Amino acid sequence: MIPQDIFSIATKKEFEKLTMKTFRHQYENNFVYRQYCDLLKKSPENVKRILDIPFLPIQFFKSHHVVSNTNPIVTTFTSSGTTGTITSKHHVTDLCFYQESFRTTFRQFYGNIEDYVVLALLPSYLERDGSSLIYMVNDLIEASNQPQSGFYLNNYQELIQTLENLDNDGQNVLLIGVTYALLDLVEIKKFNLKNTIIMETGGMKGRRKEMIREELHQILTNGFGVSAIHSEYGMTELLSQAYSLGDGIFECPPYMEVLMRDTEDPFSYVADGKTGGINVIDLANYNSCSFIATQDLGKKYPNHSFEVLGRFDNSDIRGCNLMVY
Repeated sequence: MIPQDIFSIATKKEFEKLTMKTFRHQYENNFVYRQYCDLLKKSPENVKRILDIPFLPIQFFKSHHVVSNTNPIVTTFTSSGTTGTITSKHHVTDLCFYQESFRTTFRQFYGNIEDYVVLALLPSYLERDGSSLIYMVNDLIEASNQPQSGFYLNNYQELIQTLENLDNDGQNVLLIGVTYALLDLVEIKKFNLKNTIIMETGGMKGRRKEMIREELHQILTNGFGVSAIHSEYGMTELLSQAYSLGDGIFECPPYMEVLMRDTEDPFSYVADGKTGGINVIDLANYNSCSFIATQDLGKKYPNHSFEVLGRFDNSDIRGCNLMVY
């Protein structure tokens, strides 16, 4: 399979066909995933539909080498974590899948990246190595081909000046930031932005108390003077992202889907509108594992959109969109 097979999916039938093909490939070539499937007595012989596919608990990325080929590893993305915690490691053998995934998804939701100046307020990610989010945003900054695009660490005054100047000039701006830093920014300055998208990636990183989404987004909409706060849902272990254009309702690209597993029985699923654990199908993760049981709680809706409600008790506080909704 080549990336174009995944990123040209246009119908549900095509998605289902490639999902089953990916399962068979990863069962045959991913030693860790195959062991897990075998323990559950699941194999291509008795997995005939998507709901039969086992989803690998995300914790395996902390303790095992999760890859589906023998090609050299070109980079390893690592999760953030508090001192003393074990971080996840996502070994990537082909960055083309990741690049094609986030470029295609951004274009689907927001159009041409060259139409935006991309400003990134991601201090906690910049301060460590191995962030897949930094890799993605850096690529978007470069692809924007705008001299004003760039990262900001703690230089809030410079960011404020740049943001106001660009917005006043009628320039389309995307400000993507970690939640606590966006809150810091609106405490320093109250804005009235007309041409700027504010996108939060979630996460207080221990800098602030957790907040429910409604409260957080109310503070940010008031502080930036915008009508809605956009959000990105992604994580170290995945190579695809879902986006929310407001109200915390996320939508997936055609090569990604979420299912809600029963919180009491991880091998069964709950109906639309019911709270469950989020399982993610990420076909861009072809060379690792495309079937991940996350530690997030959520709800799925009949149009395949979903929202994130929080996290399972005792799960690590890390990654994107870790707010307790």
